[in-house]
Amino acid sequence: MAKEAVHIGQVVRNAVVFNAQRWREGEMNGEPLLRTVQELFALLDERQVSYVLVGGIALLSYVEGRNTEDIDLIMALPSLEKLPEIDIQERDRYFVRGRFKGLQIDVLLTENPLFRLVQERYTTEQTFLERAIPTATVEGLLLLKLYALPSLYRQGDFLRVGIYENDIAALMYAYQPDTEKPLQTLSAYLSENDLSSLKQIVAEIEERIQRFRQGKAGSTE
Repeated sequence: MAKEAVHIGQVVRNAVVFNAQRWREGEMNGEPLLRTVQELFALLDERQVSYVLVGGIALLSYVEGRNTEDIDLIMALPSLEKLPEIDIQERDRYFVRGRFKGLQIDVLLTENPLFRLVQERYTTEQTFLERAIPTATVEGLLLLKLYALPSLYRQGDFLRVGIYENDIAALMYAYQPDTEKPLQTLSAYLSENDLSSLKQIVAEIEERIQRFRQGKAGSTE
């Protein structure tokens, strides 16, 4: 059975409404976000901006997952400059965080060679309820999430490490990709130590999936 098209606005709205932190802040009304999401993607099309949807929303087009409050895009800096409506709040060499009418936008800049590679080679068109949107492929999402893990470990960001490893496991379980390919690709962008750590993480995830499949098979006998 075909996977039902994801309603991006609904996902973002639900994440806001069910975020207990926002209850304390008195920010529970997520209804305007439905319209804001529509306006964002209409603006991207109107300005002829080249972009790729990544992150949690892109993941949901392939597997069941968590709600997410933000929109993650890969984009070149000149493309971002076509969108003065996005209020820039944080910025470094490869990353920009901004807000568009209350909607958080995280932009991975193509100044980073791996982000550029994903935009150029690991992109497909996915149909969402709002419209068809250029979206990272399964392989592209694996590259991005694996690439981020060593940095998250160094930062001691336990919660995000758990989220990213779970996302990777969900994609590996559902699509059974050849994990040697993304690891080989990442060898050009990561240190030997980081790559060695990733290989160990991937092997552990593969073992976990294998145990799950065996347990599932055993329960049906």
